[in-house]
Amino acid sequence: MFHIEALRSSIEALRANKFRAFLTALGLVIGNASVILVVTISLTSRDYILDAIQRIGSNLIIANYEAGNNGASVATAADYVKTSDVEAVRQQLGSQIIAATGVMNNLDRMRVGSSEEDIAILGADQFYPVVRNLDLLAGRFFDGEDVLHRAHVALATEKLAKRLFGTQAAAIGKSVKLHGLPFTIIGTFKERVSTFGQTEISGDNILIPISVLKDFTQIERIDPLYVEVRSQAGVERATAQVRSIIESRHRPGAHYSVQNLNAILDTARDIARILTMVLIAVSAIALVISGIGIMNIMLVTVTERTREIGLRMAVGAARRDVLEQFLAEAVLISVGGGVIGILIGVAIPLSVQFLTSEISIPISPWSIIIAFSVSVMVGLLFGLLPANRAARLNPTEALRYE
Repeated sequence: MFHIEALRSSIEALRANKFRAFLTALGLVIGNASVILVVTISLTSRDYILDAIQRIGSNLIIANYEAGNNGASVATAADYVKTSDVEAVRQQLGSQIIAATGVMNNLDRMRVGSSEEDIAILGADQFYPVVRNLDLLAGRFFDGEDVLHRAHVALATEKLAKRLFGTQAAAIGKSVKLHGLPFTIIGTFKERVSTFGQTEISGDNILIPISVLKDFTQIERIDPLYVEVRSQAGVERATAQVRSIIESRHRPGAHYSVQNLNAILDTARDIARILTMVLIAVSAIALVISGIGIMNIMLVTVTERTREIGLRMAVGAARRDVLEQFLAEAVLISVGGGVIGILIGVAIPLSVQFLTSEISIPISPWSIIIAFSVSVMVGLLFGLLPANRAARLNPTEALRYE
């Protein structure tokens, strides 16, 4: 531990050269603020990406027909995933899953404003809104009775409802024609979270019961089949079971893509971890450079104060006292700069979080502890050489130094 006298002498020496001490500590200020900001930005980005993926459905399994080795049209049509496959998945997985649903796709021309456009029609059942995390904006979703009785009801996406009728509420109860038949709009919806374009919902969509859409298509094809597993721990097992169920119900030559989002989540975590390590390494380089700056300034200081050192030794100061004084100066500069840098690094995220509540910005306590510890280590390591040089000066030669 430093003696009080050595600490007092160090503080007085730094006060005598305030501007030089500030410039020397500036590198530590920038370095420590960078460490905290880098870790904070990395954690915020990681949490945002992982949260977005999890809200899409970290327990979600997506299956669809991929390819086959039989070119015959009849065989190819039979290879597609069917509504009977969706029902088989429900029955065989039972309580392991929350729901399973399938989507059929179709197109029809619809008058939007003053022109006609191709509008994507989606066919699904009552479980689709649950599995796909859809937000109901107005009206209601269709239920099991609508699907069973092949009701001519429809839901419009938020964007299409506004284009057709101006507002969400105005769309409810209105009639639209699909393949020449009238459908009553009973609700409007949107995706709860962005799916980064990896979705069958394109923006201008009409959603109708799948039992009705089957009448408008020549070939029954579920693309994709969605399964929401009850627990994330059971996703991998359920994925294998879904693949087995589908493949067992079709010919051996058919190939199916059955995937879940666990691989994407793991990849996102790995990328975030590597990115954090790289950015911390870059910030650490800034701290090392700051330490070299402290060492250079302290070496210059030792040279400038050679006569003062000789005078102190002449009146009885031990080499250890001189060593402690100059080492204390280096540590005070590094710790002072480090503390200011930490305060800046913490203040910026807090100010951003104060201005907006939409983004949660986590501040890692470990980044603060590491930044402060590195500041102390930088002061000790890079202050030791100048302090040792000062302590090893010969008093007689030091007094003669001009």
